[in-house]
Amino acid sequence: MPTPRHALLALLLVACSSEPGKETSAAPSAHPSDSDPGELGFAPGAFPRLTSAQYQRALDSLLGDTDPAELQPDTYPYLFATIGAATDALSEQGVQQVEEAAANAAFTVFTDPVRRESLVGCIPERAGDRCVRTFLTDFGRRAWRRPLEDWELDRWVGVATDLSEGDPWLGLQLATAGLLQSPWMVYRVERGRPHPTEAGLLLLDDYEVATRMALLLWDDIPDDVLLDAASEGELSTPTGRRSHAARMLADPRADTAVLDFFVQYLDLDRLDSASPDPALFPAFTDSLRVAMKNEVLLLVDDIVNRRQADARSLFSARRAYVNDELAAHYGLSTDGLSPLSYAPVDLPQDGERAGILGLGAFLTMNAHATSTSPTLRGKYILERVLCVDVPPPPDSVDLDFTEESAEAASLRDQLERHRDDPACSACHLLMDPPGFLFEHFDPTGAWRDTDNGVPIDASGELSGVDLSGAGDLGDLLADHPDVGPCMVRQLFRHAHARLDTSADEVTLSQLSTTFADKGHRFRDLLVELVVHDSFVVVAVPEEEGE
Repeated sequence: MPTPRHALLALLLVACSSEPGKETSAAPSAHPSDSDPGELGFAPGAFPRLTSAQYQRALDSLLGDTDPAELQPDTYPYLFATIGAATDALSEQGVQQVEEAAANAAFTVFTDPVRRESLVGCIPERAGDRCVRTFLTDFGRRAWRRPLEDWELDRWVGVATDLSEGDPWLGLQLATAGLLQSPWMVYRVERGRPHPTEAGLLLLDDYEVATRMALLLWDDIPDDVLLDAASEGELSTPTGRRSHAARMLADPRADTAVLDFFVQYLDLDRLDSASPDPALFPAFTDSLRVAMKNEVLLLVDDIVNRRQADARSLFSARRAYVNDELAAHYGLSTDGLSPLSYAPVDLPQDGERAGILGLGAFLTMNAHATSTSPTLRGKYILERVLCVDVPPPPDSVDLDFTEESAEAASLRDQLERHRDDPACSACHLLMDPPGFLFEHFDPTGAWRDTDNGVPIDASGELSGVDLSGAGDLGDLLADHPDVGPCMVRQLFRHAHARLDTSADEVTLSQLSTTFADKGHRFRDLLVELVVHDSFVVVAVPEEEGE
C-alpha cells in the first residue's frame, strides 16, 4: 500500500524546514559572468513550480517510467505553462496531488525488488547504513538539482531510519517520497547571490543555471553530466554554457521540448475545442482534427529541428504534411496515403496555402461553428506572429455575427457594417484586414469560392501593405521585420516564466539582432538565450532591495 498520509505530511515538514540560524544555498558560482551587465536592464526572477508535464518527466528521469500522475492542471496565461506555473498558486488539492504522486511513484519502485536494486545500486543491510546514505546523497542531488548540505543529508538519513520499521527498503521508500514532494523538487528555486560588481542584481549559481538550462532545452531536470558541470563551475561562463547547450540540443529530448514550445506559442491545443457545426461540415471528424495537429508538428519539426532553416518560413513555406483524410480535405491526391502515413506535399508557390497560417489547424481554431472569423484570424496574426497588443472588446459587444446574414450578403459585409459602431471600429480596423485574406477558407480550412452565394473577396492589408490573399500574406511574413523579434519575445517569456518588461528591451533587441545574424535559426536562438547575461542575472526583488 502507498505510504499513509500522516507519514508523508511529516516528511514534507522536514523537507520545508531549514537548519536553525542557517540559510540553505548551493555552492556559489566559481566565476562571475564574463560580460558587463551595466548596459542591460534586469527584472526580478519568477518563482515557478515545475509544470505538470515537467514534474512527470522528472519522476520518469529519476525513477524510470512511472504511471501518469494526476496533478494540478497547467494553465496558459500569455500562452505559456511556465508563466502559469509562476502565477497560479498551488492549491491545497494540488499539494495533495503532488504528495500522492510522489508516494505512488516511490511505492511502485521500492516494492519491486529488481527496480529498487537497480535504482539504489546497493542493498541496505540496516536502516541508515552506508548504502542508504550513499543513495540519498546521489538521489537528493538529482531530485533537488543541487547537493544536499550535510545537515540536510543527516535529516533525510534520519527520516529513512525513523520510518523504516525495521525494513531499510521501507525507510528508503518513505525518504524518497519525501524528497520528491519537497519544495526543492517541486519549485524552480533561484536564490542567487549578490552580483560581484553590480548593486541590486543577483547572479544565479551554477546549479540554478543548470536547472534553467534543462527545463528550457529538455523540459526536464538536469542529468548528471550537467550537474557535474555545475559542480565544476563550468556554467558560470558563456563559453561553458554554450558548450553544454550544444550537447543538450543533440539529445532527442531537445526536439520534443522545441515542439512543445511551438505548440504553446501557436496555441495549438485550442484546436481540441474547435467544434464546426456537423450539419454544415460533416467532413470534419475527430480523426481530421488529429491529422491537422500532426501536420503542424511535422512542419515545425522539419523546418526547426531537421533542416534548421529560417524559422520565419513557418509562416511562408508552401508545404503540407497530409494523410489520406487531410489530403482529401485539401483537394489533394490521396494516392499512397493511409490514415497513419503522412507525406510531405509541395504546394504551388503561387497558391493560397502558405505556411502554418494556410493549414487546417489555424483556420479551424480561429473560426466559429457556422462561419469563418476574419476577426479571430487577424487577431491571431497580430498577437502571436507580430506581438501586437490587441485590447479586449467591450463587454457589450457580441463577437459572433453568424445570425446577421439576413441583410448582409457575406461575412465581410457584416463586419464592414459592424465597424460603423464607434466602440468597435478601432480594433476591427486593425484585426479584420489581415483576417479577410483567409476568406477563401471555410471554418474547417477547406477551400471555397463563395460565401452565402457571393464571390469571395480575399483582399486585405497588413502593416500598410495591400494584399490580395493568404498567399501574399505568407510572402510578406517571410521577411517581415517584426516576425523574428516577436519569436524572440515569445521564447524569452517561456524561458523566464514571466512577461517581459521595459527593463528587458535591450536584451530583447540584442537577441533579435543575433537571431537575424544567424539566419533566424531557432535552435541557434536557444543557445544565444542561454549564453546571454539575462539568463544568469536577475534583479533583487523590490521587497528585498528596499
